[in-house]
Amino acid sequence: MNPGIILVLIVLAMVVVAFALTRIDLPRKPGFEGLEDIEAAQAYDRISHWPQFRVLRRIIAAKLATHQPTGILADIGCGPGLLTTKIAQRHRHLHVIGLDTAEEMIRAAALNASSLGLSDRIEFREGDVSSLPLPDGTLDFAVSTFSLHHWADPGRALGEIHRVLKPGGELMLFDLRRDPPRFFLWLLKLAQRFVVPRGLRRVNEPIGSLLSSYTAAELHGLLGRSPFHEWKVDGSAVWFFAWARKRSSEQPAAPARE
Repeated sequence: MNPGIILVLIVLAMVVVAFALTRIDLPRKPGFEGLEDIEAAQAYDRISHWPQFRVLRRIIAAKLATHQPTGILADIGCGPGLLTTKIAQRHRHLHVIGLDTAEEMIRAAALNASSLGLSDRIEFREGDVSSLPLPDGTLDFAVSTFSLHHWADPGRALGEIHRVLKPGGELMLFDLRRDPPRFFLWLLKLAQRFVVPRGLRRVNEPIGSLLSSYTAAELHGLLGRSPFHEWKVDGSAVWFFAWARKRSSEQPAAPARE
């Protein structure tokens, strides 16, 4: 092949790759979760068993293990409970509570836990993050994954989680970020068109979740306005982890934040 043509092809390939890796700045479009829809909930339960979601659960469980959770842990927005059961299997000293707004998800989660013989160490309850069905100071640790972007009022939700944590209790969040590389948006669009079950396509998933998620900077703002004493946000190309701690009774109150 002519060396000039090869050079042109290489340059074009580099341009395409650079374009694909460029971060996109999508406007946020809040959306509803849609899992109260039985068909969508059943479809979500099915895809949660796919290999890529198993890999994600391993990543999340490994990150959680670095915080060495003890006592009582709640998985808020637990869906079909597959992460909830993984946490219970990995941390046998924990008592684990799974909370979700969708009755269909709670049923699926209870069945998944029962099939693994974990029913005695996990309890599942219907409950919304804006009004958690737990007394003040119940939890030592709270986890929420792929749920934050569906919270109608994240400020109130963070306040509720803060309320139900014990002094010194911790929160770990995991979610998509709305400013991923362009190629990730292409992948999601392809998946939604050709791979994702009809029940989820009907509620615009997974694109709806991406569009309703936050950037790392926006999450810093949410946590900064929350009652949590300290926090940090760790971002990757397409998702972020956030960690926050409630002030312990021995710590002085944090200074007021603007």
